[in-house]
Amino acid sequence: MEAISRRNALGIIGGTILGGTIAATTSFAQVTSQKRFEQSGGPFSWTPHVLDAQECAPIAYDGYWENGWGCAYGAFYSIVGVMGEKHGAPYNSFPFTMLEVGKSGIADFGTICGALLGAASAMALFWGRKERNPMVAELFRWYEQTALPTYDPGSGAKGIPGKIPTSISQSVLCHISVSKWCYETGLTEKSKERSERCARITASVAIKAIEIMNAKQKGSFIAVQADPKSIADCRQCHAPGKESDIFKGVMDCTPCHSGGEHSANKFVNHP
Repeated sequence: MEAISRRNALGIIGGTILGGTIAATTSFAQVTSQKRFEQSGGPFSWTPHVLDAQECAPIAYDGYWENGWGCAYGAFYSIVGVMGEKHGAPYNSFPFTMLEVGKSGIADFGTICGALLGAASAMALFWGRKERNPMVAELFRWYEQTALPTYDPGSGAKGIPGKIPTSISQSVLCHISVSKWCYETGLTEKSKERSERCARITASVAIKAIEIMNAKQKGSFIAVQADPKSIADCRQCHAPGKESDIFKGVMDCTPCHSGGEHSANKFVNHP
């Protein structure tokens, strides 16, 4: 066999690499211009189904306790998972444990209540922003302004049976919702009562979300929850065109900006 010179060998290797690079670049260009961000059936192409909120509520409650996966998982599964149980594909193909990340306000950071995250994520499978935002706003305002939990598992309780205290959080944040409830009840964040409370809130949120989704499908959805007065008050100074245009979001401002003892600066001269 004729020996291959070093120059020829380098040429062959270089040509192979160059050819591969050209092919990869061409493929990348095709993906970029034709396929990227496309999805099967198009955006928001899954069709929702009307559900029985009372049937789904105990599933949301049980989902909270399942393997410790928490509120986002429980709320999401009680909607999309039940659709999968009843109607099969594509709903039953969803990797439901993805929603476990929402536990305790997303990885214990205490941000958005996981039950709200799970419910809003379920809505986002079926409706785009223009239709979905009023639905999410109705759910979130209800959460801010309602004494929760409203759901009672009765004999199916897995944590603490019987009635437990409720509170109005004025906030969709896990940190505030839990802390305010603990402060008002004298119970700790690690108590069994607090876990039971969040399991029941998961079911409470699922019921409300399903009612909203059912109404949307039937063409009867009407938003009834009003914005809190604090938003209008803050926007007097912090909205576009005002002296300090820094306002972002539509959460109730009161829990963090009331000026009261518990929203004052505790990093300075803290006892």
